[in-house]
Amino acid sequence: MFTYLKEGLLVAKKNFRRKAYQEYKGNSKEICQQIVKDCYNGKFLQTSAGHFSSFWIRDFGICVEALVKMGYRKEARKTLKYALDVYSTHNKITTTISHHNVPFNVFTISPDSLPFLIRSLVITNSRDLIKKYKKFLETQIKQYSEEVVEKDTGLVKKRFFSSMKDNSQRKSSCYDNSMVGMLSNDLNRLKLKNPFKSYNYNKLLIDNFWNGKYFNDDLETDYVAGDANVFPFWCGVIKDKGMFKKTLKSIKKHKLDKPFPLKYTVTKRHRFNGILNLIINNYQGNTIWMNIGLCFLDVVKKYDKKQADIYINQYDKLIKKHKNFLELYSSHGKPYNSWLYKSDEKIIWAAKYVVLAK
Repeated sequence: MFTYLKEGLLVAKKNFRRKAYQEYKGNSKEICQQIVKDCYNGKFLQTSAGHFSSFWIRDFGICVEALVKMGYRKEARKTLKYALDVYSTHNKITTTISHHNVPFNVFTISPDSLPFLIRSLVITNSRDLIKKYKKFLETQIKQYSEEVVEKDTGLVKKRFFSSMKDNSQRKSSCYDNSMVGMLSNDLNRLKLKNPFKSYNYNKLLIDNFWNGKYFNDDLETDYVAGDANVFPFWCGVIKDKGMFKKTLKSIKKHKLDKPFPLKYTVTKRHRFNGILNLIINNYQGNTIWMNIGLCFLDVVKKYDKKQADIYINQYDKLIKKHKNFLELYSSHGKPYNSWLYKSDEKIIWAAKYVVLAK
């Protein structure tokens, strides 16, 4: 808890000190290339060169493939070695590593931390690191299976986890189950012990979340949510083009892609941590998040290149307008700004735009 509070105060301090967003020169790709360069501190790739300047496995895992394609494989492997050194020293895999090299979770264990770590090892082809940390990794995989997954069903447990929407009280979210499905596939690929090999996550997602038009957010709700309808496809658990066309139609119908991709939800809903929501109101409601927007573009580009080009053009204009790559926007497309929090800048997610815009 002390580390969590200390890091929170550091983020707040940087946030308050910033008077204006840095402006980079060049076109949208050149701006993003400079941002990615600024996110490397010589030791690891930071989540941003702004106030989130520490290591977050989710943000790294989302971007690692784009980073490798940009020529940052060496830096990505160095980042993974740094993370594994810290994680193994403290015998836990967490959402975040502090500026003082202490791993901690925001807010609690997240079902995507281990999957993104394993996926990053796959993407960077880090066989040497897998061999070196195999015992640690397999111990963590076993612990994860016991803590996160219901043995009888293979589904994520109905308890509060940190997640993509880490301030939302969800009950076995579609996003979290997609992550377990991705993890299972990657463990098979790496020939690591796989406690999930008996479960069919393609079938589990369809049977438990698919309603014929889109994936429900969790086991107890029925509404269109951005992450629930991106990550089953992005994680490679669902590969049905027809299903994606239906989810894209639902996303458009509910205007989650307006004025540009992608909003979490239609309204300022739902079941959020009360205290945090007062401090940073609607942080993960109908705000537009660039990380899930970019993952959405990954999937759209795979199945509908013409539509992807429209979205990429919107991002191009947005980046050139602000001369930066920002974390999130209001539902109306303005940089997010609450009374105690302003959108972060210079985010490493910019790497994904560089690759998508090619």
